[in-house]
Amino acid sequence: MLETGKSKIHDAIALVMSNISTKKAMTHINQDRRDFIRASGVLTGGAILSTLPFAASAGGFYHSVNDTIKVALIGCGGRGTGAAQQALSTKQNVKIVALADAYRDRLDGAYKSLMERGAKAADGSPKVDIPEDHKFVGFDAYKQAMALADVVILATPPGFRPGHFEEAVRQGKHVFMEKPVATDAPGIRRVLATAEEAKKKKLNVVTGLQRRYQASYREMVKRIQDGAIGDIVGGQVYWVSGGVWQKPRLANQTEMDYQMRNWYYFNWLCGDHINEQHVHNIDVANWVKDAYPVSCQGTGGRQVRNGKDYGEIFDHHIVDYVYADGTTINSQCRHYEGTYSRVDEMFLGTKGKVEGIEKRGTNALMAYNGQPIYTRDSKADGNPYQIEHDELFEAIAKGEYKFADAERTAKSTMTALMGRMATYSGKQVKWDDAMNSQIDLFPEKLAWDAMPKSLPNKDGLYEIAVPGKTIAV
Repeated sequence: MLETGKSKIHDAIALVMSNISTKKAMTHINQDRRDFIRASGVLTGGAILSTLPFAASAGGFYHSVNDTIKVALIGCGGRGTGAAQQALSTKQNVKIVALADAYRDRLDGAYKSLMERGAKAADGSPKVDIPEDHKFVGFDAYKQAMALADVVILATPPGFRPGHFEEAVRQGKHVFMEKPVATDAPGIRRVLATAEEAKKKKLNVVTGLQRRYQASYREMVKRIQDGAIGDIVGGQVYWVSGGVWQKPRLANQTEMDYQMRNWYYFNWLCGDHINEQHVHNIDVANWVKDAYPVSCQGTGGRQVRNGKDYGEIFDHHIVDYVYADGTTINSQCRHYEGTYSRVDEMFLGTKGKVEGIEKRGTNALMAYNGQPIYTRDSKADGNPYQIEHDELFEAIAKGEYKFADAERTAKSTMTALMGRMATYSGKQVKWDDAMNSQIDLFPEKLAWDAMPKSLPNKDGLYEIAVPGKTIAV
């Protein structure tokens, strides 16, 4: 098989180098592609392949528009299942071929939901084709599922993202991964290193910061960066809401199982809601500034959601992020039921302001005299969660390398984590110090009977950060 693969590559190159038309060479190359990409990675990502007149990832997963793009879902909760359904809703010939999760019940729930959709390919075959031996359960299940696919969807709790992203790129897969991409600085550094490897291999990576794929955000931010409201001198970003789900502790449940089931409330899994949720708005601030903050300071704590059922995270954070030019962006997020809610961003420029890009309806860049500089009706934007998949799978089907979201998403995740470091410690935190932090939250071992690093006391309460005392960097 190896020698056959080499021979076909040499034949294809000879065609390209001859006077035969590029069109004929392309036809021959595409016919033989599926044979030679399996030849133990021969020349994959090397100089010879990069000279051929078609786009190819270093993993060898070139696709013509008629090829089946095989997808593995890693993390079968609600967001993962939704992402898989969005992949199936693209125009490309996509099939879900493998599932992986730490829990069998979540895997079964995702499988049931995907099968109920009943999506069919153009030839009438099912777009969900997952036999029993393509369903993998356990902490290492992701490796086996990835091996069966061209594209992987990473939708486990964020603490697992660095390791899963590393494995996906090692295996040469294109990636859609949810935000945030880590829960501590060591994880961020791993993601940044893997992002560089993905670039070298020309693997498309799209992340779940869907505002980057929303037309109104794209247009408004472009105009802001083009100077429509002058230089940005300040702003505020918000995710203030009532909070999310919580699951009670069960009898005889191991600590690992309890924390995994309640992953939102433990920092090794979630990173606190300033990271898991508010990263969306923080990323918009970085996008508008086209920069990352150099320092921050803030305050936070537990005022409402402060019982043992809420793990170790705060229920509110208020952070001032300072950028190199002196601009301060204020960040607010909280989980208080029955209170004022707001999820959006506003920015002040020397010529005007923008407020409420997130709102569905008419958005505007406004001069300070009250006159609109630019207006846009965002009702026609489409679903940005779907658009990010549409654009990713279109690029893969065309054999194009277009998306490298991992680096900027890692840096926006680091911005959120730097805010958490500031609220937990009560100290001013500088970017370089945060990025170089050696505090590693991940457990030493992953097993159902293993112990996470944060454990409850005899009353079932977890240690909560105390500003002025806690070392968080």
